[in-house]
Amino acid sequence: MKPLYPAIKPYAQHQIKVDTHHTLHVEECGDKEGLPVLFVHGGPGAGTTPDDRRFFDPEHYRIILFDQRGCGHSTPHGSLENNTTQDLLSDIEAIRSYFNIKQWVLFGGSWGSTLSLLYAQKHPENVMGMILRGIFLGRQQELRWFYQGGAKAVFPDYWEEFVFPIPEEERDNLIHAYYKRLTGPDELARMNAAKHWAQWEGQCATLHPCKAVLERFTQCHTAASLAAIETHYFMNHCFIQENQILRDAYKLEGIPGIIVHGRYDMICPFENARALNQAWPESELYVIRDAGHSSAEPGITDALVNATEKMLKRHR
Repeated sequence: MKPLYPAIKPYAQHQIKVDTHHTLHVEECGDKEGLPVLFVHGGPGAGTTPDDRRFFDPEHYRIILFDQRGCGHSTPHGSLENNTTQDLLSDIEAIRSYFNIKQWVLFGGSWGSTLSLLYAQKHPENVMGMILRGIFLGRQQELRWFYQGGAKAVFPDYWEEFVFPIPEEERDNLIHAYYKRLTGPDELARMNAAKHWAQWEGQCATLHPCKAVLERFTQCHTAASLAAIETHYFMNHCFIQENQILRDAYKLEGIPGIIVHGRYDMICPFENARALNQAWPESELYVIRDAGHSSAEPGITDALVNATEKMLKRHR
């Protein structure tokens, strides 16, 4: 199996002010004259990591990464003000214009796949290809699966920890119950809720327990933004219409795509990837039989590195 490319550092970092409230942290790595690719992280609210630079051959890709509003190194941290899907799509376009890039490849996982698909449907002329992992389509059935119904049957022990901070009478709508605590005035209650919310996601992200993945999710800085921003988006149906991405899949015509999805993904069920692949004829679907959701799993990493190499050959 192919591992990640060796660790690299950015050759440039930027602070791009996108409105009077938000400033985005953006970095460039690899070859400035290479094939431009935008890494679109998950969550929403997770932020980027140094390993996110390593899916791409740095000698041939111009690797651009950014922390979405309210997370990572973007400021203000954890802010929900002016933080919607439409704002994030405008930010991606602002980054493209800032670097004067005509077309680029989008590489997104989980919520990053959602955002990449929505951007490509809005600006198809700017996208030369997409590599997507752990497909999340932003539908209510997906939120019910992970935060109300299905996944708890697979992880009943983890589920007990997840619902522990919420009284019995509020457990019929856990997203709302968590959102109330994460936006309340009690700082200790906010941090306790953030830790439990992020821990549930981190525990379910991999087929085999992974300490490194769980620690990243539950690190205080990440957990605070992840929990607050995710519940904010999920309370608002991800700021899109129900089934919008599949409904508008025809707008992806002419854009080649590679979809990588773990067979045992408990956060974003495999049916999401199948539905997208069937609605998007130019896409190729790779099912990783021994993996869950996380890009850190060896099978997922191998497939994503292969995908970036394949995309590079297509566009060199």
